[in-house]
Amino acid sequence: MAYKPVAGAQMAAPNVIPMADIMLVLLIIFMVVTPLLTKDIPVDMPSAANSREMQDADKDDAIVVAITRDGRIYLGSTNVQKDDLSGQIKDRIANRLDKTVYIRSDARAKYGDVVAAVDEVRSAGVDQLGLLTQKMLEKSASARPPAD
Repeated sequence: MAYKPVAGAQMAAPNVIPMADIMLVLLIIFMVVTPLLTKDIPVDMPSAANSREMQDADKDDAIVVAITRDGRIYLGSTNVQKDDLSGQIKDRIANRLDKTVYIRSDARAKYGDVVAAVDEVRSAGVDQLGLLTQKMLEKSASARPPAD
């Protein structure tokens, strides 16, 4: 008589522990990589109380010129010289219907640097120019000084 091994009972539930480990690793990778994916140059924009919403500035194809505190000019995330700015903007707006360019300037940038960049953008034939600011937070009623 031949010996025939008997198989034990099969487990029907899948083992989810390896899948949870993979998901946690992916979560950590995304948490580390996401801050590195910034497309804009970080500038501390000035605050304005009567600003308008400009949702088009957040689009991927928006033309954004950033001026940093030390006077460097960026077109998107590329550092450009002031003399090259007009030509590069002309190339970008050539085949567009919406010829709007947005300026993001640091609040502590020199006024002359911002005016020079705006002048270069205007000389490229830009129809609309948007100056981006941060919306000023409204002060609460308890923070106001008492009326006399």
